[in-house]
Amino acid sequence: MARVLLGVTGGIAAYKAVEIVRLATAAGHSVRVIQTPASLKFVGKATFEGVTGAPVLVDEFEPDPARGAFPGDPAPDHAAVSHLELVRRCDAYAVAPASANTLAKLAGGHADNLLTSAALASTKPLVLAPAMNNHMWEHPATRGNVETLRLRGATIVEPGTGRLASEGEWGAGRLAEPAEVLAEIERALDGAFAPRSLDGLRVLVTAGGTREPIDSVRYVGNRSSGRMGVEVAREARRRGAEVTLIAANLTLGLPEGVRAIEVESADQMRDAAAAEFPAADVLVMAAAVSDFRPVSAEGDKIKKAGREGLSLELEATDDVLAQLSAQRRPGQTLIGFAAEHGEGGLEHARSKLERKNLDAVVLNDISRTDIGFDSPENEVTIVTRGHEQPVPLGPKSAVAAAILDRVNDLRSDTAANR
Repeated sequence: MARVLLGVTGGIAAYKAVEIVRLATAAGHSVRVIQTPASLKFVGKATFEGVTGAPVLVDEFEPDPARGAFPGDPAPDHAAVSHLELVRRCDAYAVAPASANTLAKLAGGHADNLLTSAALASTKPLVLAPAMNNHMWEHPATRGNVETLRLRGATIVEPGTGRLASEGEWGAGRLAEPAEVLAEIERALDGAFAPRSLDGLRVLVTAGGTREPIDSVRYVGNRSSGRMGVEVAREARRRGAEVTLIAANLTLGLPEGVRAIEVESADQMRDAAAAEFPAADVLVMAAAVSDFRPVSAEGDKIKKAGREGLSLELEATDDVLAQLSAQRRPGQTLIGFAAEHGEGGLEHARSKLERKNLDAVVLNDISRTDIGFDSPENEVTIVTRGHEQPVPLGPKSAVAAAILDRVNDLRSDTAANR
């Protein structure tokens, strides 16, 4: 099994870190723990040492009796530098709980204690499980720090919503449940070992929303942020795929290691997808492509002065996914998305699956305000022929993982039936 290095920061949620360690060791993982001085006010070193069977370190200059070794490993014959040896030997580094202060330090590249020094020296998968008051979690500074860390490749285990530490406080910011944190650590570990599930495959992902110009300023568009497609691209890359992302008007950063093609309109999306599709093994069409566009667009800005109103004549755009499906070759896997409003969505998704000859359709219920557009969370149903797989509410990274798990299943079934 794996060697997991766990960093524990100061906060009432530190007590949950003990359960994370217990679950990890029960699963066969070897665990070492680093604590910040503030975390000692909530959980003492002896607790973690008792659960891990290994010394806990707090200070950078504190000698490590195990010399950086994890339980079950022989210790080196020299006194290693703690923050270098621990991250050299570990397979993944997780910080749970990750306080707002520590997130800010990690985003800024600070190395002012053993935990942050180890993070800066680590080349292994980094998993961060934030926990804090809801106002701190929702503050633009924290959200910016989280996005920075996510763009650098860190896995963020989104905090849950519920009762917080202060009496009467309720909101987002409570540490995710220990089993969920461990699941994300193990998911990150999957990417650290070869072969990975998408090794050798070329995955084409579309993301974002297209814009159809009305004039030089205005456009017809939609509310898609592209977050879901970006998470699919990031997860596919983590699983070893060669990923191309066709990005329509994204307002968030692009994943590392992913080739990006930026487009604006439905026609540009069509042309880029048509050029890339023949070489792809998997297509995940997560972009929201406009169904209609103005028949003609003004070259200049339309002035309001002297106008009582403005009428637009719209025409249908090309069905990009249907055109690609008509050109599919044997061995390609095609995944579409269906954004449906309320009842009847499942029937529409099944119809889309058949009409466009797809392997799966990911159904989103856009009538809900807590998921979908520009939300970090989503809840979907993956529809395949004769099967519907509900994916429960969770971070879009987890939904992306479920989608690609289904891709693996579909490709395995196809290979078995050849």
